[in-house]
Amino acid sequence: MVRFLSTNYPKKFWNEDKGLTSIFILLCINNFLIIPFFEHGPFIHLLSRIIWLILLIAGITALAESRKQMRYFFIIPILLVSVNLLQLISDNQILDYVEFAVKLAVSALLIGMVLVKVFEAGSVTVHRVIGSILAYMLIGNIWADLFEFICLNSPWALQFPAADVQTGISSSTYLYFSYTTLTTTGFGEILPLNSMARTLVIVEQMVGVLYPVVLIGRLVSLVTGASREKPDPENQ
Repeated sequence: MVRFLSTNYPKKFWNEDKGLTSIFILLCINNFLIIPFFEHGPFIHLLSRIIWLILLIAGITALAESRKQMRYFFIIPILLVSVNLLQLISDNQILDYVEFAVKLAVSALLIGMVLVKVFEAGSVTVHRVIGSILAYMLIGNIWADLFEFICLNSPWALQFPAADVQTGISSSTYLYFSYTTLTTTGFGEILPLNSMARTLVIVEQMVGVLYPVVLIGRLVSLVTGASREKPDPENQ
């Protein structure tokens, strides 16, 4: 399977800078089209999960520094598939906890691979800047999963508008709350009520403020530094 993926098209997403832009577009389609408008479309969600799983596996084969490291990283997608299969035959709450932990590990691994690609040796391109935005958005997705998991286990962790409560809280609502928190542009219609939710909100706000300053600012400084180091043809 590894050999097949190493020569397959998905690996090109990780071998070339423009692959970061392609993954960014896929994430935008997932966040702003599939999640809000096709929440009750199991086939579309399954297809989306398969695509992201293939990209994850291709990223591992492309970016792993050694076979040993590759084997370690492959444990995460294997666990994800195994847990999902077990959930089909067994309704066990422990499996839900395990799936949530594995999903967080998958998201963290994906963010790590994106940042490795963004800051690898070479010139800073527009695609790498987009890659840094991609990692920023993936952080928002992680917090959306955290908020949803907390509310499933503690229904009063967040206070939602009455209209959302009547129709049922959707995944897009958690994603909306996460993004407005990450960008510190919350409108106040969703409120954290318990200490765990408030702590997550504080941490996400800090990440949302510091990330552009530290990482995206670092990319901009690399671009300006590289332009200054280029020799002026007129002075040669």
